[in-house]
Amino acid sequence: KRELNLSAILGKSAEAKERRLVPEVVEDFFLQAAPITGIYPKEMQKDKHVFRVGRIPRTLWPVGERLEGRFGKLGREYKQVAFDKRFLTDDPTLEWVTPGHSLFECVRENVWERVQNDLSRGTLFYDINRIEPARLDVFSAAIRDGRGNVLHRRLFIVETGMTGAMTVRQPTLFLDLVSASLSDAPRIPENVNLPELDRVEHILVEGALRPFLGEIAGQREKEIATIASHVEISLNALIDRQNLHMAELLEQQQKGDATPLLAANIKTTEDRLDELNGRLERRREELKQERHCTIADIRHHGRAWVLPHPERTSPGIAPMVRDEEIERLAIRAVIAYEETRGWQVESVEKENRGFDLISRKPHPEDPRTAIEVRFIEVKGRAAIGEIGLTSNEYKAAERLKNDYWLYTVFNCGTQPKVLVVQNPARLGWEPIVKIEHYVVSAQRFLEAAGNG
Repeated sequence: KRELNLSAILGKSAEAKERRLVPEVVEDFFLQAAPITGIYPKEMQKDKHVFRVGRIPRTLWPVGERLEGRFGKLGREYKQVAFDKRFLTDDPTLEWVTPGHSLFECVRENVWERVQNDLSRGTLFYDINRIEPARLDVFSAAIRDGRGNVLHRRLFIVETGMTGAMTVRQPTLFLDLVSASLSDAPRIPENVNLPELDRVEHILVEGALRPFLGEIAGQREKEIATIASHVEISLNALIDRQNLHMAELLEQQQKGDATPLLAANIKTTEDRLDELNGRLERRREELKQERHCTIADIRHHGRAWVLPHPERTSPGIAPMVRDEEIERLAIRAVIAYEETRGWQVESVEKENRGFDLISRKPHPEDPRTAIEVRFIEVKGRAAIGEIGLTSNEYKAAERLKNDYWLYTVFNCGTQPKVLVVQNPARLGWEPIVKIEHYVVSAQRFLEAAGNG
């Protein structure tokens, strides 16, 4: 049983890591956002991930004062900061900057304020895998409990095609798009009869927010049940203790003890019992309210159009364009490959998580428990050729390291051959900035697959 529990923990930790906001992501955001606020971090030594921030611009001081009650006082100067807590082991003088730190939150808040006009104006993107334009509406929404506490807040994208069909997408969709040059971008479609914003919001509620509410409400019910059980046990134990103490005091009184001290003790015990019973009733009522979850704070932040990339047919980019039939054959081959090994496969292709499949090795004594997990990106090629990752896929590979696996299926059209590489971020990918992709040669991949 001990082995089973340990295996379950190992399996769950890998999946928790996939959802976690890792230090690399926090650092990447801060380094891109800080210059917008007038802060210019400088790395102290290449690839050491320790930065000098310097003096904080006066324009951020009012933001810091406004947020001080939530995140603490904003410093006037920061010498050396790091975004990974592990670096503090070697140098405890470093300032650890992460979500919740006053500097991080002030930068985030100030950037948010500065980009509102850009969000309301909208923009254009290119996508090499599209053959027709689509409209993207960006929303945020929260789930609140019955006491008004925000339990979760998320971003959502509603994509509307030229036929008017709408699909809810993950915000990571934007990681695979490239900004269009407004000077030479094609005009966005005009005079098209696409759904109005209220209809788009309706699709968001039905297609994403109600399932989101169900997910959070289920989690909340389990949490409240656990809390309620402990509240009942702990407060009733305290009440029982006071009742026993009261019984002892009353027994002394019945035996003729009329001292003022006894009367004072009885009064104190009565007050304590009233206070504990009041606490118990209040917590029961609060937990009852906290069980009730609702969708709240739906907000439309902006709109963008995504257009087919004008160079999607050029010789250098055409090989990176997704071939739906080849990819379908590759996915089928990889699922069969994993199931032959006895693993259970879940497809997350439509979720824009930076990989296509989650493959879990079930525990022999409990098939519902995964003792090992692989996050698998699948690439299919009709023959043997260069392999490309989108920006989202590459960032996921960098973040998940040894838990991320690249399965490439060569010769999909004839005799599919599955080749596997663990932690593909180490292969030395070359960025293609104009389409936000990373490529590696077939030879480099074959060498890595042969050694893996």
